[in-house]
Amino acid sequence: MRKPLRWLKAHLRWPKPSALIPLIAFAYVAVIILLPALEVVVGALGKGLEPFLQNLHSEELISAVKMTLLMALIAVPANTIFGLAAATAIARRQFPGKALLLSIIDLPFSISPVVVGLMLVLLYSPSNGLFGDVVNSLGWKIIFSWPGMALATIIVTFPFMAREVIPLLEEEGWDQEEAARTLGASNWQVFWKVTLPSVRWAVLYGLILTTARALGEFGAVSVVSGNIAGQTQTLPLFVEDAYKQYQTELAYGAALVLGGVALVSLLLKLLVEQMIGGLKDDQPIN
Repeated sequence: MRKPLRWLKAHLRWPKPSALIPLIAFAYVAVIILLPALEVVVGALGKGLEPFLQNLHSEELISAVKMTLLMALIAVPANTIFGLAAATAIARRQFPGKALLLSIIDLPFSISPVVVGLMLVLLYSPSNGLFGDVVNSLGWKIIFSWPGMALATIIVTFPFMAREVIPLLEEEGWDQEEAARTLGASNWQVFWKVTLPSVRWAVLYGLILTTARALGEFGAVSVVSGNIAGQTQTLPLFVEDAYKQYQTELAYGAALVLGGVALVSLLLKLLVEQMIGGLKDDQPIN
């Protein structure tokens, strides 16, 4: 009995620790991400491509897609304008409250989206919200309507643009901008012809992240929307509702659409990272 054990000890080679680390990382990613993603693909396409395409023609699904796109079309431009303005102010100006502004920008990273939705309800609820009387007097409907959903989406996505642009602006410095002002350029001309072109890849990167986050937002929107099918239901909310209604194939199909959007966003993100890296490698060393 001892000879086989000795033979195993002599011939069995355990992988080195340096080789174990990638294996552990791959196994972790496979269990946490790849297997659930594969389950969604199998569930959506298990009965063939034709049933999957038929599910995509569901009126409620189409309505959810339109609402999701509307939220993205509102949140992305709003956060692009805010992010560029905040990044320019923080990187180019010294003013009281600068550190506080940076902390506020990072706040959505540390607060649960559900809490964001609850805060909006406490502010704009027509029955007991802080600004409920104002909302009622103006005849607005914010909670359980698309304006509240848009506000929730804007709040949870607004750090991405600013946080991508600020480091690059600080790294670039402002020598070119000062030179343009010396030559007579106005502040608006300096921004469009000097500042914005110098951070265009960071802006594109921020746009991709903001769009992906807006399309996939669930927690904050679920609180303020009411999840009314065909009216205030986005695609992530539709997936949950369809699954609860035992419409499994429809839920898997909608989830696969969301997964496809996430995959496209990831590929675009990698492409932009490679472009940024290539530009940095091409720069001459002083």
